[in-house]
Amino acid sequence: MPETHGAPRRRDERSQPSRSRDASGRDAPLYGALDLGTNNCRLLIARPSREGFRVVDSFSRIVRLGEGLSRTGLLDPRAMDRAYDALALCAERIVRKGVDSARLSAVATQACRAAENGADFIDRVRKGTGLRLRIIDPSEEAQLAVEGCLNLIDPKAEAVLVIDVGGGSTEMSWLKREDVEWTTTAWMSAPVGVVTLAERHPEPPNSGEAWYEAMVADMGAAIAAGGIVDEPMLELFRQDRAHLVGTSGAITSLAGIHLNLPRYNRDRVDGLWMTRGECEAAADRLKALGPEGRAREACIGPDRADLVLAGAAILEAVQRAWPSERVRVADRGLREGLLLQRMREDKKPTKSRRRRRGRGRGTVPAA
Repeated sequence: MPETHGAPRRRDERSQPSRSRDASGRDAPLYGALDLGTNNCRLLIARPSREGFRVVDSFSRIVRLGEGLSRTGLLDPRAMDRAYDALALCAERIVRKGVDSARLSAVATQACRAAENGADFIDRVRKGTGLRLRIIDPSEEAQLAVEGCLNLIDPKAEAVLVIDVGGGSTEMSWLKREDVEWTTTAWMSAPVGVVTLAERHPEPPNSGEAWYEAMVADMGAAIAAGGIVDEPMLELFRQDRAHLVGTSGAITSLAGIHLNLPRYNRDRVDGLWMTRGECEAAADRLKALGPEGRAREACIGPDRADLVLAGAAILEAVQRAWPSERVRVADRGLREGLLLQRMREDKKPTKSRRRRRGRGRGTVPAA
């Protein structure tokens, strides 16, 4: 299958040791991106480089902030404590690395959006850790996921669907190629994620196809309710002139199972192409393993054992609605989008810089 030209092979070269420098020869400044989701708390600290950025430090912890939210409408006190502890560790790393607050983008997504006490928790975090988390809306979340995955798109494709499977929602963005640029033609946020789906459909003792199909149908209904109808775009998928890009822990875990990895290896997973048949085979293997067997898998572990098949069901529902023989797995997304966005903004010349450059070229002030 075709590889994406220009997409670096090893963690898109982000984690290689580097002392990136700016035009004056000084070390490039550090930037941080913090993403508090329904299931995970993730931090990325990086320096700008010619190919995008190079990672200096990263942190990820499963906190299940949205546990029980679909039933109560509230963030559970224990879930908030788990998330707070993870955020406190992130704050310590940010301070230790010397990331300027002006170069830190910290956001919260579906759990804090949906919970009645979400804003109260954000305020608690600000007072206790100094972190100022911004609750973003689904459209911005979808846009950032696309931004973080752009260089994984096959340049020969005519269209692509980027799927960001979260704990409490799934963002879907349809892009079409116009010359060399990619334009988002539609997007939707389905209020179904791996945590909400797993809570709606607890795994029975003797789980079978009926249980899994119920999850697929649930996500399928959410996709249909989104009302995205584009027959010409759909035809591109049917003719294999388009493909999917899937970003989430559930999809990267599925890829790890497909590769039979003894332990998770991002360099092998990020950018991997999987066929639809390979996705289905990996899901079948996960079903056969059962909860205990999934918990023993190094690419899943006990924290994801009850969620990974919900992620596979979400992907299956998308593949049925938008048939594509290929999906590219992305171990990147919202955090990377935040970093690239902020770095790009800082490259824009300010008015004072333009004035200084103008004076340097000998321009004469107007009378």
